[in-house]
Amino acid sequence: METVSFDSDEQALGIAREVLQSLAPVTTTATPTAVTRAIAIARVVAHFDPDPVAVAGTLLQSLKTSGTDWSEAAYDTLPSPVLAFTQALARLSRTDLPVRGIGHRYTAAQAEGLRRMLLAIVADPRLVLARVSEQLWRLRDARIGTFDEKAQLGRETLDLYAPLANRLGLASLKWELEDFAFRYLEPIEYKRIAEALAEKRVDRERYIEELKASLETDLRQAGLAAEVQGRPKHLYSIFRKMQKKNLRFDELYDVRAVRILVNTVAECYAALGAVHSQYPYLAGEFDDYIATPKPNGYRSIHTAVIGPGGKTVEVQIRTRDMHERAELGVAAHWRYKEGGRRDTGLERKVEDLRRLLQPGATEDDPLASVGRELFRERVYVFSPKGDVVELTEGSTPLDFAYQVHTNLGHRCRGAKVDGRMVPLDHVLSNGVTVDIITAKESQPSRDWMVESLGFLATKSAKAKVRAWFRTHDRDEHLKAGRAMADREMGKRATLADYEALGAMLGVESAEDLFIALGAGDLSAAQLTAAQARREKALALEAPEAAIAQSPAAGANDPESAAGIHVMGVGDLLSHYARCCKPVPPEAITGYVTLGRGVTIHRSGCSNLVRLAAQEPDRLVAVTWGANREQLYSVEFQVRAFDRRGLVRDISAILADAKLSIQHMTSTISRDGIALMRVGTRVSDLDGLEQTLARIRGLPDVILAQRR
Repeated sequence: METVSFDSDEQALGIAREVLQSLAPVTTTATPTAVTRAIAIARVVAHFDPDPVAVAGTLLQSLKTSGTDWSEAAYDTLPSPVLAFTQALARLSRTDLPVRGIGHRYTAAQAEGLRRMLLAIVADPRLVLARVSEQLWRLRDARIGTFDEKAQLGRETLDLYAPLANRLGLASLKWELEDFAFRYLEPIEYKRIAEALAEKRVDRERYIEELKASLETDLRQAGLAAEVQGRPKHLYSIFRKMQKKNLRFDELYDVRAVRILVNTVAECYAALGAVHSQYPYLAGEFDDYIATPKPNGYRSIHTAVIGPGGKTVEVQIRTRDMHERAELGVAAHWRYKEGGRRDTGLERKVEDLRRLLQPGATEDDPLASVGRELFRERVYVFSPKGDVVELTEGSTPLDFAYQVHTNLGHRCRGAKVDGRMVPLDHVLSNGVTVDIITAKESQPSRDWMVESLGFLATKSAKAKVRAWFRTHDRDEHLKAGRAMADREMGKRATLADYEALGAMLGVESAEDLFIALGAGDLSAAQLTAAQARREKALALEAPEAAIAQSPAAGANDPESAAGIHVMGVGDLLSHYARCCKPVPPEAITGYVTLGRGVTIHRSGCSNLVRLAAQEPDRLVAVTWGANREQLYSVEFQVRAFDRRGLVRDISAILADAKLSIQHMTSTISRDGIALMRVGTRVSDLDGLEQTLARIRGLPDVILAQRR
């Protein structure tokens, strides 16, 4: 390998040169082109982060990807940090976008998944810088490529690498990536805008530098210690604004832009006055986001003025604190630009990565250790087709299979990770490719649900396995449940009896009742308790029992309506309707039932409406009496994601409210949703609503409402 000459005297490039020279004696396949490529990428890294390890590791990995090879002895000559960085960068290089057709456009979800996955597998943020720098070199080198090659490269740059550079605060990298991609994807528009500018980028940059110097002088004379930043807008940014606002080029007022940073809000407005006194401002191009912040919290003053030479310039004025918040806080600039729903967890991690990329962030810096902990909550892996699948930490190939498709999980018999066979309890790591080996028929194993065996880490996958066995063991559960029911009820019980008991326990038919008993969703004790309640209700319905019933005798019966006043006569033989179970202070109406006195319904009860339409003369006016110590039976239902301890948490809230549980049933749907029906007794609706509000506040609870 020929000796390479570096123009820069930076220590980083000096170390990189030493790495090249140390490999020269044992390197046999390095070409001048490969060396030129490696140096170009290393220069970009050194510009943003002059860390010798990062620059040398980038250069070394670039040589490897160009086909350069060397013996094992060559590795022994490398500093261990450089070798470790090279190996990590090699793993990161596997995250290139999968090859698609030129006309394919990645969806927002696909691009975001790839960006997250790329961030997730980075333990050292310098690796991101190295990977984006390599992408920039590929764009520069593609100028002589075919149209299809350039279009493919431009598309993946806009979808993945430019937003990634933007999130990490690599502004100059971002605009160069976007301009190259714009040039390759929209060559006609690129040329049209470039010609419309009628000046070279270097001229525009010189203009901005001169304007900055002039503004700094003006602000200093106004007694303001301000910092002025700025650069001309790049071509892709101009194109995007023209598209977004449907403007012609000559209607744009912010082709050139500067930013003024001061210390206080008062100085913001003082700086605005200084700018407007020096340069004419354009009417209608003023926005005060300090007085009226944007919904995402962004604060700044925007104005447009006619600068030197009659050229329009956008001026942004903000405090340094506002700038820090806009760049790194909840109003991060990348979130404002890219739009979409905020993810505060991801924002916080990106902020940490950006800080780590700042010069001076060394291994001794406390923030440096944060990088290793940034993305441990989630794991991002590839499918064989190149799609990114997001999983929870600790997930296995089985979790992956069920995440892709339920049937794929049911048919899973083995798995390969990066082409190597692994057991189904293998814990997946970021960036690997998972290939599932399937059987023709679905046949999950009951062992998969045993937590100690470690086959499944996600609740959703376990719920899918349980649902499969519940469905496919239906006949067995039906037979076992019927036998259990006959044992508890005796052979005298009829199908109608079981239908009635099923309705009381929240299942639709006698067959569903037997299946729930056989599967363990309902217990024999629940069945016996339901039968006891049913026999009690039937006894109350008998005419002789109704005649003998008195208000005093029924005062403590939860089904009797003691304390109800009927048409001002006072207490009368009455009971509460089981269909709606009214509770004070709800509006109520009485319905005269033959042989049973007055049945008390909620005024809006659907059964009452139907009965009233048939025999309106039976309706009587009723009111709640003065007895507020009476307890009223009510039922409520809870829908929640199934989890351990859910019943315990709900029972604890009821006990804390001094409410007893009359009955409770629970069923689990195929998608892992638990539906619980609970009966209790309350004195009024306010107490019930307070209890339901506490239940709704429990983790994983979807809803809690009265039936």
